[in-house]
Amino acid sequence: MISIDIEKRLRAYKGEHLLQVKKEFAAGSITKIYGASGAGKTTLLKIIAGFIQPENGSIMVNGVTWFNAANKIGLQPQQRLCGFVFQDYALFPNMTVLEHLQYATTDAAWIDRLLKLGKLEPFVSHKPVYLSGGQQQRLAILRALAIKPKLLLMDEPFSALDPETKTELINALKLIIAELKTTVLVVTHNPQEVAELATEEFKIA
Repeated sequence: MISIDIEKRLRAYKGEHLLQVKKEFAAGSITKIYGASGAGKTTLLKIIAGFIQPENGSIMVNGVTWFNAANKIGLQPQQRLCGFVFQDYALFPNMTVLEHLQYATTDAAWIDRLLKLGKLEPFVSHKPVYLSGGQQQRLAILRALAIKPKLLLMDEPFSALDPETKTELINALKLIIAELKTTVLVVTHNPQEVAELATEEFKIA
């Protein structure tokens, strides 16, 4: 169970905007998060992961306090062990596909399985600059899965994929996510984009 009750002031082109989120996400659920541009969807994911700190509120995950403003508790991102798929991929330019996964895990069998899932076996020695946008996006997803996270945060994770590749990947992801019993939050500008993956939805006003 993920329990979120936070407030964060955001700067927007129309002035200051207050992001207020009070929501519980069931363990093992897959929720698409959507809303207008600038509503704070990406900011919410970064707050959960610990990259951004809200002014007020609390975050609890599986009974553990990750953040509590009143009690001055704030776990560092590396302590939260979230899988995070960044909208801009955030890949390391000097690392190969294989090195990206080895950076996250030493489990060779798991790495091989992920490479097969993402259809990146032929590109293990390639650095990001030599990959297409879709391949880079798939690598970003595989890297996030490499740590076998109990919480996976995905920011526009399928935007660079063609419809056929996206459908195949989503079907494979559903099996992996169910196996790992991972709770997933997926940010999208298109509410229909992850309809095949998500079973719940949450709109940020």
